[in-house]
Amino acid sequence: MTPRRNFIKQTAKAGAATALASMGWTAKSYGNILGANDKVRCGVIGFSDRHRQSHIPAFMHHYKEMNFDIVAVSDIWKVRREEGVEFLKKKMDHDIIGCKNNEELYSLKDIDAVFISTADFQHALHTIEALKANKDIYAEKPFAETMEDNRAALKAAKESDRIIQIGSQRRSGPNYHAAAKYIQDGKFGDITMVELTWNVNQPGRWRRPDLVAKCHEEDLDWKRFLLNRPFEKFDPRKYLEYRLFWPYSSGMAGQWMSHQIDTVHWFTGLKHPRSVVANGGVYQWKDGRRNWDTTTAVFDYGPSDDLSKGFQVVFMSRMHNGDENPSEIYYSNGGELNLMT
Repeated sequence: MTPRRNFIKQTAKAGAATALASMGWTAKSYGNILGANDKVRCGVIGFSDRHRQSHIPAFMHHYKEMNFDIVAVSDIWKVRREEGVEFLKKKMDHDIIGCKNNEELYSLKDIDAVFISTADFQHALHTIEALKANKDIYAEKPFAETMEDNRAALKAAKESDRIIQIGSQRRSGPNYHAAAKYIQDGKFGDITMVELTWNVNQPGRWRRPDLVAKCHEEDLDWKRFLLNRPFEKFDPRKYLEYRLFWPYSSGMAGQWMSHQIDTVHWFTGLKHPRSVVANGGVYQWKDGRRNWDTTTAVFDYGPSDDLSKGFQVVFMSRMHNGDENPSEIYYSNGGELNLMT
């Protein structure tokens, strides 16, 4: 019999659906691993649109067979906390405990794992909290927005035996697994160029004016939201539209490039670029945002001890007119590997 933690480690590496198939199991047969008293009880850290629209639909496919449950939700904003309790109560068909902060959630008995779906800059910091509380973790990307936060979370992870999975979208796609194997087996040849594009021509993307109008300081814990960021007076836009404002988010880089640049590291085994330069600005949306609506970043990748080998990666993104099909195109002298999604 496969221990639950060993199984979850395997699924965290490959994605649940991919791992189940690769190990010859269906979701139903996975249930045989777990005893009746071995249910995995989950808490939700931050009741976000991403959690409501993506995490829960995926969770609902197999949670019964895999013996998972959601029992509590923590959110520092009263409106979202109450929404989360009602939404999850209907989905799980039992009462849900609403918590004003993460400490309240971690004080509950028998919480095994948490979803972390808070603001971009909070993921690494909330991961550290969860590790200290001895919980397994699924964290939304980007994992961190500064290297300081990233290193602190990495240190905490290395000192823990908990499972951590980051929500990088490409990691569970069969076409990406096929591309990784094709490149790593040497069939593609040496990579010479990678083009990454992610354009979104959607007026109002990352804007939440209706919610901003409903957001009042007395209904949320603003200081707790800021965590280790410099103090700013309460601003509902920075709370709800954080993707538009550094230092709460890097915008395009953290939201979109993080998925795509991850494929470069995955396919090649390279841990980081040798150099990078970026340029951009707010050219279209003059709405007070700090983060760019147009970005181009150019990376140089290759072995650090041999500058004669390597390749260039270009990431381009704009929030106005452009092809809205995100794509990753790899080039070698032998051909083109097109992962347009």
